[in-house]
Amino acid sequence: MTALPEASRIHDFVGIGLGPFNLGLACLTEPIAELDGVFIESKPGFEWHAGMFLDGAHLQTPFMSDLVTLADPTSPYSFLNYLKEKGRLYSFYIRENFYPLRVEYDDYCRWAASGLTGVRFGTTVTEVTYEDGLYAVRTDTGETFRGRHLVLGTGTVPSVPQACQGLGGDVLHTSQYMHHKAQLQAKKSLTIVGSGQSAAEIYHELLAEIDVHGYQLNWVTRSPRFFPLEYTKLTLEMTSPDYIDYFRALPEETRYRLEKQQKGLFKGINSDLIDSIFDLLYQKDVESGDRPLPTRLLTNSTLVRATHQDGAYTLGFHQDEQGKDFEIRTEGLLLATGYHYEPPAFLDPIRDRLRFDGHGRFDVARNYAIDVTGRGVFLQNAGVHTHSITSPDLGMGAYRNSCIIRELLGTEYYPVEKTVAFQEFAA
Repeated sequence: MTALPEASRIHDFVGIGLGPFNLGLACLTEPIAELDGVFIESKPGFEWHAGMFLDGAHLQTPFMSDLVTLADPTSPYSFLNYLKEKGRLYSFYIRENFYPLRVEYDDYCRWAASGLTGVRFGTTVTEVTYEDGLYAVRTDTGETFRGRHLVLGTGTVPSVPQACQGLGGDVLHTSQYMHHKAQLQAKKSLTIVGSGQSAAEIYHELLAEIDVHGYQLNWVTRSPRFFPLEYTKLTLEMTSPDYIDYFRALPEETRYRLEKQQKGLFKGINSDLIDSIFDLLYQKDVESGDRPLPTRLLTNSTLVRATHQDGAYTLGFHQDEQGKDFEIRTEGLLLATGYHYEPPAFLDPIRDRLRFDGHGRFDVARNYAIDVTGRGVFLQNAGVHTHSITSPDLGMGAYRNSCIIRELLGTEYYPVEKTVAFQEFAA
């Protein structure tokens, strides 16, 4: 990196947001002398789902899906090198479990970020314009960062059902759970709405402590069942360059239809956790004797209305298969309703340079570009409608970054795999 003042520097690229994917890009570009990049993050330091650091919670992908290994196994920013520097490599080996703890993965990312030179924390982007062939990124600090390319890594935001928008009280999203767990458990009744891994982890933890706190615990989902994450090896081949090529070439309407159908491939619950929940329910039922177990699990139930009054919520549900309505009254409400992508407002001045599909979402090219030139602005994640389940998958982050680096350099610095699947997806 040169020592020029920021006002006179022209970067090869400016990365906005520093979640795991842009952090991986920062690690992979750090040793490349031909690339000068800077990463801007509004938070004071790296943070990854801190509200979901439940005891024992782990990633659903193996440690090789770290920031760099699948692009460069020799990188000093690998998870194994992190373990070595922390003095835990042998302990991890003896543990014989490929899945890092969630809190451990967050610590690993913090460790990696601490070794980088081109990261600016505590800086919020306010506007991006295009001037004289460069992207000008203005921030709340009064600085302007100029670059030939942009890489957007601002991530997703919690989804709130329409029935709960503007709802009063202390309704929470699962992303806030650990910060408010004590307040939740002080209530007489708790209801989790939605399903998926986060909902299941929280339900299991709250169920384990139900006798201590004495609350009524409800878990309601519109899904037809509490379905498991599909994790067989031939299914995992869908997280591959081969499947991206196939999926990206499908008609737009077909891709959108598949996006809805494939949620079980990346939004399901770990099957071991489902079994643990059942075992815990059985144990609690035995221990309760003749007393009914104070918990309910309901599927096929869509939340259609919600009100808050006198410190409690009244939730109106529609049982989709029966076509019947019913209500649940609860003091605590926890939304396990996932996340969605919202284009940042700071992109509005360059909207005419960005490509959108027929549904109003970014038209993400095969090389992850979303601008009219096809290689000026790149998008991390937020491409399930164009790149299928590979978009949010941590294991595909290093691959995507290898592709982006190839576009930034004009040459292939990290070998980019083209065929890894045994099966054929196209006729």
